[in-house]
Amino acid sequence: MAPTRPLAHHAVRAALLDLIAEWGSITSNQAAQMIRQSSGTCSFHLRQLARYGLIEEAPTGDGRSRPWRLRWEGSLMPPGTAEEPARRAAGHDLAPELASDLEDGSYRHWLANRSAAPDEWQRDHTSSDVLHLTADELADLGAAVRALLAPYRQREPRAGTRPVAAVTRLFPLLAEDRPEPGTH
Repeated sequence: MAPTRPLAHHAVRAALLDLIAEWGSITSNQAAQMIRQSSGTCSFHLRQLARYGLIEEAPTGDGRSRPWRLRWEGSLMPPGTAEEPARRAAGHDLAPELASDLEDGSYRHWLANRSAAPDEWQRDHTSSDVLHLTADELADLGAAVRALLAPYRQREPRAGTRPVAAVTRLFPLLAEDRPEPGTH
């Protein structure tokens, strides 16, 4: 049996992850008020996201509230995931698929609702290109993009800022029916 995709067709889960990314941590009661769902529904979906390893309970001093936070700082992907293809291929690591589901769902939500954002926030800066690179150039480009984003990852929210999704997907396009360049 294939593993369940916890974000596929779950707008509530995507909305909860968006809230956690924006606020840092959130309780099911807070989430319920913001996304107009019941506290029980939010609690259920928060526990499911924790089950899949995307979020965890945040420390609290009062012992009564149960806030949740993203499990990994700055990313939904655990450290080292990209370097473990054998583990992913065996189905032991769902984080890349889950992150992709969240990214895609968040972008669809943005497209459908951006007119509600203030004027200065209604544009996105999306681009898509096909590049011809060697494996080393691909690795170098990925490292350069991560280095470019690094100074912004640990910034604290302040006046004039908003959470912004920075999604980079650099991967080789597989062409099963065409020969590799330079071969005949």
